[in-house]
Amino acid sequence: MVKVLGIGDNVVDKYVHIQTMYPGGNAVNFSVFAKKLGVEAAFIGTFGDDREAEHVESVLRELEIDLSHCRRFSGENGCARVTLEDGDRVFLGSNAGGVTRENPFQLTEADLEYIKGFSLMHTGLYSHTGHILEQLSTLGVPLSFDFSDDFQQEEIDRNISYVNYAFFSCSHLSHEGTEQFLKANCKKEGQILVATRGSDPAIAFDGVKYYYQAPDYVKAVDTMGAGDSFITAFLLHFLKSNDIAASMKEASGFAAKICLVEGSFGYGVPYN
Repeated sequence: MVKVLGIGDNVVDKYVHIQTMYPGGNAVNFSVFAKKLGVEAAFIGTFGDDREAEHVESVLRELEIDLSHCRRFSGENGCARVTLEDGDRVFLGSNAGGVTRENPFQLTEADLEYIKGFSLMHTGLYSHTGHILEQLSTLGVPLSFDFSDDFQQEEIDRNISYVNYAFFSCSHLSHEGTEQFLKANCKKEGQILVATRGSDPAIAFDGVKYYYQAPDYVKAVDTMGAGDSFITAFLLHFLKSNDIAASMKEASGFAAKICLVEGSFGYGVPYN
C-alpha cells in the first residue's frame, strides 16, 4: 500500500480582499492532494496555539490526514497574506512560518522509525527542514524537495545531493536556460529534476533525457496550490508507473483542476 508523508510547513493563507483564510503550506498541500488522489497520507509539522492553527489542524483531521507525530508550541501558526489578480494568487507578506521557524524540528527515534514505513516523503524550501535533510536521506525512503521560486544556488548546492526528486519554479528562465539549469544541478544517478514554468511547458530531466509537458489551460479561479498539486500528482503517478512523460501529463491535468478551487483546497473561514 502506498503511504506518503509531508514534512514541514502548515499555514493559513489569509485572502485580504475577502477576509477569508484557507489552510495550506507546501507540505500540508502535498499530504491533502495525495489523499485526494487516493493514497494514505500523513503530515509531520509544528502547530501554534492560535485560531489559525486550530483551523488547519481541524481540517486535516476531517480529511483523515495522520497527525500523530506533529508538535505544538505556544505562538503564531504560519500565516501568509494573499490577494488575487485575475485568478492569479499574489503574496503580500507573511510571518515566515511562525512557530515552525521559531522551533526547528528535531527528529526523535520514534519519528525515524515512523518515517521508515512510508513510500515517499516530501518537504520544501519553506518547511524549515534543511537541517534534517541529511538525516532523512538515510532512511531508505525516497525524498522529494520543492525549491520553489525563491531558491538560491547555495541552497541547491547544500541540499540537492540528499534528494531523489527536486522541483523548481522557473518562470523567470527561458526554455534553453531551464534545460541548462536542470542539467547543471543534477548531481546523482537516478535523480529527477522538474521545473514548472507557469503558462510555459514544464521540463523534467533524469540525467540523460529531457521531458516536456504543456500545461492544461483553464480559466483559473485561484492558482494557489497549482505547483504543489503538480508535484503531488507527478510523484504518485511516477511511483506506480516509473514513466516521467506520463507522470507529467497526469500532473498537468490535476494542477488544472486545482486552479478551479478557492485557496489551495478550499475550507475557507472568515477572519477579523
